[in-house]
Amino acid sequence: MAIVDLDNYRYELNSLKEPLAEIGASLDLENKKQRIVELERSMEEPDFWDDPKKSAKTVKELKDMKDSVAKFASLNSEVEDMETLIEMGVEEDGDEEICAEVLESLTTFKEELEIMRTSLLLSGEYDGNNAIIALSAGTGGVEAMDFNGMLYRMYTRWCERHGMKVTVLDYQEGDEAGIKGVTFTVEGENAYGLLKSEMGVHRLVRISPFNAQGKRQTSFASCDVMPELDDSIEIDIDPSDLKVDYYRSSGAGGQHINKTSSAVRITHIPTGIVCACQEERSQFQNKDKAMAMLKSKLYTLMQQAHAEKLSDIRGDVMQIAWGSQIRNYVLQPYTMVKDVRTGEETGNAQAVLDGEIDNFISAYLKWVQLGKPDRKVMMSD
Repeated sequence: MAIVDLDNYRYELNSLKEPLAEIGASLDLENKKQRIVELERSMEEPDFWDDPKKSAKTVKELKDMKDSVAKFASLNSEVEDMETLIEMGVEEDGDEEICAEVLESLTTFKEELEIMRTSLLLSGEYDGNNAIIALSAGTGGVEAMDFNGMLYRMYTRWCERHGMKVTVLDYQEGDEAGIKGVTFTVEGENAYGLLKSEMGVHRLVRISPFNAQGKRQTSFASCDVMPELDDSIEIDIDPSDLKVDYYRSSGAGGQHINKTSSAVRITHIPTGIVCACQEERSQFQNKDKAMAMLKSKLYTLMQQAHAEKLSDIRGDVMQIAWGSQIRNYVLQPYTMVKDVRTGEETGNAQAVLDGEIDNFISAYLKWVQLGKPDRKVMMSD
């Protein structure tokens, strides 16, 4: 039986060589390698570090290119290693341990291949930037705040899987449980390009632990995703259009939490955009970060001429309630997570809530590449 398994693994591995070769062609490896040499030479110039912004941009470009070349080389190496293992397993008359090792390697390889294939779909102007995410509880009371906390955990778990850094900028605890609102940055390769798929309203259906009658309850939370822009972007903001509030920080933090009014909330009156930050000890630093977030939002909005695109970017504008959701999470009476835009779904809801959302991200990017065909029929639950 093990010999048959190894033959199946060999067949599946051979079927993956073509998409791997297509990825190599798309990466344009030879030009990337030439560009890497050029960038390394420029870094050897004596005046390279004189312009911090320019040098930081060059260093990032070099790292991204080296990472993509190295990752592709690693995938090719994994194919060769698996082929060797399969041959060893056949010579050993279907050794069970080798079979298990091949299966584990093949599973990991397919995941890595899909992640790299997904990254090739990223061509937006800001896709390579870090992301700013704001999660807000919608209708559903305490249940919605608990769901908002579940989403925050889901995204932080996803970030851990992908080696991305999360920094909380603003945090508002729920009244009894969960999170009323949280804003955080995600630093990592293509963070915005990947996470922009999560922008919109999310809907949860389950038997609420906060409902004494044990009834099924529906709750909502919104996810707003913006690219983090550098300070080279110039945005003119009239100070009279701003309302600035200072308040005490809440949630996990240093010893100064709840002792000083260091947290800052800025409201842009014409658009209703609200940005808050409580990460830093200094009120001035928090204000600078809140203003940077506001500029990112306003700049991105300015790039959208069409009203529909504008509403896509400003997820917080949508009503956080029934009919506007992008994804449904059903935990009772059965388990299913379904994206209503792409139709992508899975019955393993717990895995999704543990951060396994790459299939939804990939499906969204392919959906966008196809020109956003008609929105799929929503689930009736």
